[in-house]
Amino acid sequence: MGMPGIWELVIIFLIVLLVFGAGKIPKIAKDVGSGIREFKKSITGENETEDKNK
Repeated sequence: MGMPGIWELVIIFLIVLLVFGAGKIPKIAKDVGSGIREFKKSITGENETEDKNK
């Protein structure tokens, strides 16, 4: 199973647009981005070093 082609991505985007609406997509993208950022911080241990410096 490979990467989806352009038409599959277009169909997925249209379904997401229909389900969530155009106004919610930026908020969802922001929430996903902050979740990924927090996950990376927990993996690298950045929070532990910040707590020790305080």
